[in-house]
Amino acid sequence: QVQLVVSGGGLVQPGGSLRLSCAASGPIFNINTMGWYRQAPGKQRELAAVITSGGNTNYADSVKDRFTISRDNAENTVYLQMNSLKAEDTAVYYCNAAGMVAAGVQRRVSFSSWGQGTQVTVSS
Repeated sequence: QVQLVVSGGGLVQPGGSLRLSCAASGPIFNINTMGWYRQAPGKQRELAAVITSGGNTNYADSVKDRFTISRDNAENTVYLQMNSLKAEDTAVYYCNAAGMVAAGVQRRVSFSSWGQGTQVTVSS
C-alpha cells in the first residue's frame, strides 16, 4: 500500500521556522490531495493545510500567512514551511495523502494514508 515517510519537526523558539516533509511511495496512480494535520494535547485533530494536485491550497485561519504548503508531484512529496512559529503551534503533525492506487490492469482503488506523527514544540 501507500507508505508515507515524514521528516522534520523538533523544538524551536517562538518566531522560528521549521520545514516538514512527507514522501509517499507505493503503487500510486495519482495523489489528489496531500495535507498536514495537527493535534495539540487535549484537542481534536485539525487540518492545518491542504494542497490538491492542481496546486490549490487551503489553510486553517490560525496558520494563514505563516505556513506555506507545497508539493512536488514528480516526487509525490508534500512540504510544510512553518514560519513565525508560536507556542500555540505546538502539536503532533500528521501527513495525509489521498488518491488512487493501481490495483490491476486498468483498475484503480481509492486510498487514504497517514504518516507517522512528528512532534513540533515551540517554546523558549
